[in-house]
Amino acid sequence: MRVGLVCPYDWSAPGGVQAHVRDLAVALQRLGHEVSVLAPCDDDIELPPYVVSAGRAVTLSYNGSKAKVAFGPVTTRRVRRWLRNGRFDVLHVHEPLSPSVSILSCWSARGPVVATWHSSMQRSRALAAMYPLAQTALEKVSARIAVSEAARQTLVEHMGGDAVLIPNGVDCSAFGGVDPLPGWPGEGHALFFIGRIDEPRKGLPVLLEALPAIAARHPGVRLLVAGPGDVEEFRESLSPDLASRVEFLGLVTEDVKARAFVSAEVYVAPNTGGESFGIVLLEAMASGTPVLASDIEAFRRVVDGGRAGATFVNEDPADLARVAIALLDDAEERARLSREGLRRAREFDWETVAKRVVEVYDAVTVTGERVTEDFRGQLVGRLSRPDRDDRGE
Repeated sequence: MRVGLVCPYDWSAPGGVQAHVRDLAVALQRLGHEVSVLAPCDDDIELPPYVVSAGRAVTLSYNGSKAKVAFGPVTTRRVRRWLRNGRFDVLHVHEPLSPSVSILSCWSARGPVVATWHSSMQRSRALAAMYPLAQTALEKVSARIAVSEAARQTLVEHMGGDAVLIPNGVDCSAFGGVDPLPGWPGEGHALFFIGRIDEPRKGLPVLLEALPAIAARHPGVRLLVAGPGDVEEFRESLSPDLASRVEFLGLVTEDVKARAFVSAEVYVAPNTGGESFGIVLLEAMASGTPVLASDIEAFRRVVDGGRAGATFVNEDPADLARVAIALLDDAEERARLSREGLRRAREFDWETVAKRVVEVYDAVTVTGERVTEDFRGQLVGRLSRPDRDDRGE
């Protein structure tokens, strides 16, 4: 089967949706399918052979975060050319309503189209206002997938209809069995956090506020922090004692991330909201690292109600410190969480998840119809003149 995957966000930027699309593409190829991914990215960066650039991304505030997306005439022409050349059996669009290549692909295509919802968001005037426009894209979708119950509820409440629940996957083989980073975990206890350091909903300030109380009980505790953001500015905002306990890695590769997980005795996920799943929790579990997460709904589901990971009261540094101290005091409980986490992660291994996605593909391709370009009467036609498509853009 020839599969076209559409990723709405900058391929070179870290993010859960990008990781999902990348891992799904690899898993589908392992199952014997041909895959092409369309994603925003700079034209001069090196891409895997299965990824096609939709053009340079620009930063946009979207769903409480900063997203790097691509939209406009150049991107529209690239979307249409990719669809025309791809001859796909099925088009799989991720975050179909994001203001990027995803909604452009829905507008531009006809035939078997599958859409996956990743995000959880609250009802708003902006969402209500965009409903008529969204419907022009959703009418093209043959089947819907949601990666979590929260994402499914967002779809049901905001747009109507329902979706098949197929969770995010994790490549368990990519985690564990690697060496810790040099000097870690060291003689004292070690914690690990990964996420944008300047994005409040990722919760790093909550963890840092809890760290002095943890250090009072465990004086040698250190925190390893990975993720993009202005490291120097953030470090200068910390007290000298706190700064001496924190090592910032900045933006890391997948290999360094895997090593960082095994460098810590506990992975801490203090995210305050806006998460529909929690793939990073599964990555920690696949590494054998015990998880301590805020008790937001999405995370409670991933940690199996507390069986596969510990939780603390969301946005409560004192409770975070209390639970972290209890874990660092109890090696047997950390070992139990490590075992249960590994078990839980294997339930989400991509080998299993990808097969469920293919079942959806099979359901929408029974007629043998291919995905083709649909220029007639579509809003996207206002953004791209067909007579320019074959001139390199």
